[in-house]
Amino acid sequence: MRLQQLQLLMTLAETGSLRAAAEVLNLTQPALSKSLRQLEEEFGATLVVRSARGAHLAPAGELLAARAAIVVRELDRAREEVAWHLRHTSAQVTMGVSPATAIVLAPDAIARFSARWPQVKVRVRDALYPDALRQLRAGELDFTIGPLPVEGVGSDLVVQPLFDGQDVIACRRGHPLARARRLADLVDARWIVTGPTGGPGDPMKLGFGALGLREPEVYLACESFSTLLGLMPSFDVLGIMPQRFFERYGPRMGLVQLPIDDPLPIVTIHVVWRAGTRLTVPGQRLLDAVIQVGRNP
Repeated sequence: MRLQQLQLLMTLAETGSLRAAAEVLNLTQPALSKSLRQLEEEFGATLVVRSARGAHLAPAGELLAARAAIVVRELDRAREEVAWHLRHTSAQVTMGVSPATAIVLAPDAIARFSARWPQVKVRVRDALYPDALRQLRAGELDFTIGPLPVEGVGSDLVVQPLFDGQDVIACRRGHPLARARRLADLVDARWIVTGPTGGPGDPMKLGFGALGLREPEVYLACESFSTLLGLMPSFDVLGIMPQRFFERYGPRMGLVQLPIDDPLPIVTIHVVWRAGTRLTVPGQRLLDAVIQVGRNP
């Protein structure tokens, strides 16, 4: 198996055509077909299904392509790290951050790192729960910072807790429930959910059922906190967000925090990286900065 064959599968997945893949890879179509046939013989499985409409990966091909993407990214990182060691050329570290950590932790960590490693480019990606773990496993991130699923993660990832963050309930200024003090006062409220069901932005996590209350009504659902901030001022909905995120953006968007006396969830923020995969030297140094700042966010 050669690297070119792995790139072949990845390109086929993107283009859906043997001819287009051959053009992208600067190969003749017969050469590409031969390489693909050799790969299928090596694995003893059909990797690509051809049809009059083009070509697509068979289930075995999808499995191999997913692993191939990780291999190619790791090789790119290896080349980058060797070049950096030999010539101190520029390098790049990619970290994922949740909305709360983008405010509380990332600025200080990046500032400390950049003061020592100014030649290294830091790429920061929004890594929303729970997609961040998928991105991490796919090799798209060197490490990620944010909350974890209740069920935890597998042994393929290394997890280190950083700090605890308090959640708050917010609404637009002038909302009829803006002064509510108990969860029981919110049973008839309409909610906006951020992220997946059961995640930190789901009102089901507030414990209505444990208090013998009716489950909340979800009126709107969105994928990001930027969308949440854009929608909440225009609707009579309640939403959950990290306290420090609210303090930074809530008031300027016309939002207020409900003075709820009942205990609200505390979310632990973790830094996570892949087990068995060594970070580059710059990546490890940025991770060290993140952990250092995380001890006192």
